Amino acid sequence: MRPAPTILHLDMDAFYASAEQAAKPSLRGKAVVVGGLGPRGVVATASYEARVLGVHSAMPTAQARRLAPNAAYLVPRFSLYRSVSEQVMELLGRLSPLVEPLSLDEAFVDLEAGGVADDSVSAKVTGERLRTAIREVTGLSGSVGLAGSKMLAKIASEQAKPDGLVLIEPGTERELLAPMSVRTLPGVGPATGDHLRRAGMTTVDDLAEAGEAELVRLVGKAHGHGLYRMALGLDDRPVVAERDAKSVSVEDTFDVDLHDRVRVRAEVERLAVRCVERLRSADRSGRTVVLKVRRYDFSTLTRSETLRGPTDDPTVVREAAARLLEAVDTTGGVRLLGVGVTGLADFTQEDLFAQAADARELAARSEKPEEPVAGEGEGPVDEEPARESAEQLAARRWPAGHDVRHTAHGHGWVQGSGVGRVTVRFEEPGGPVGRVVTFRIDDPELSPADPLPLVRDPVDYSSWPASLPKSRSGPVSAAGGESRP
Repeated sequence: MRPAPTILHLDMDAFYASAEQAAKPSLRGKAVVVGGLGPRGVVATASYEARVLGVHSAMPTAQARRLAPNAAYLVPRFSLYRSVSEQVMELLGRLSPLVEPLSLDEAFVDLEAGGVADDSVSAKVTGERLRTAIREVTGLSGSVGLAGSKMLAKIASEQAKPDGLVLIEPGTERELLAPMSVRTLPGVGPATGDHLRRAGMTTVDDLAEAGEAELVRLVGKAHGHGLYRMALGLDDRPVVAERDAKSVSVEDTFDVDLHDRVRVRAEVERLAVRCVERLRSADRSGRTVVLKVRRYDFSTLTRSETLRGPTDDPTVVREAAARLLEAVDTTGGVRLLGVGVTGLADFTQEDLFAQAADARELAARSEKPEEPVAGEGEGPVDEEPARESAEQLAARRWPAGHDVRHTAHGHGWVQGSGVGRVTVRFEEPGGPVGRVVTFRIDDPELSPADPLPLVRDPVDYSSWPASLPKSRSGPVSAAGGESRP
């Protein structure tokens, strides 16, 4: 524990949904749900207007539609979210060399290591100016927590939501944590929470009063020891600048179970290519290819193949994933497929390896042509996948919420598609609410487009935070002090 609240936790507010509202003037102040839109889709993020109606992340989209039938339901635009995240992380990097990203919209920052804060006043000033900088650069809001440890800084940012700042003064941890639910503590999920509740422990103060020995008896030595320390507000974990990813993966859940073996293989190969795209965007390579198959009965199978060396070659990964699929029984249908790469490295070792893999595969095919598995579709596996319906093609080409450009109307976004038509609202970030026009899905003047920046002319923060004051004038007015605009 530090004697000053110089560990900062930033959490962007309803990140995906807020980015969509900022990009689409017609959605500001309205309920927005971002996630999978099919019958098996899941909510990724809901705006605060949607949360009031009971919608939350990880909820099935079908359930969300029943709770908020008039909300805007959009397919995620990860290219936009990543670009905004890079802007935010660059600002954090200017504050300190020790920035620990947890996701696209969340990170810890060691302010003391950056020399921008050494007491409560300077920490609070830095936190407020960070929030201002984020809004001016991205147009979005973030909540900030400040404390002497990572655990408490994260708790503080949660209390600050939305669009606020909470500072927890060192020395007030026990008093602050005491009335909170045991589920507030990291690592206490539903199962552990229920176990503790049955033992009569529902608050953090109950854990502290029970003592370490009792907690060890209830949940085991390692977990019990850590739980007791957290109940006392003790957390010595440092902010770690490098959080090395252990794997890269992509997966899709299908609206209708896939029964055609040809289609299943085509989807696996498509996912393999997407996986390599992510791998290359992170400037990494990997040695082990992993295939994930969730069948019609929810049983999940994983298969893996370790290559001779790290690779980022889409052909190598695609063929490895296809070989793994051959050993999986898909009879009855497939509801989810995923392809991942583990054993990541910063280099590739391909040279003759990729060519050898191609040669082996071609030789195997020439010796024994592949045949369909009985009961799993007709025709050779090299045929094109089964044709999608016009509705499926429209949904794939024109996802709801994604960007388009029309030669006459300019930039817009897809409101929806169906019956051979696609409806587009033409508006841009920072502009007025735009007009709606409907086109045929094959209109030659309409094409997919890249997202526009949320802020056209952001404030220049190239010299920031050189002007931030370092103050030793004393603590803020109260423990757990809170500031909101």
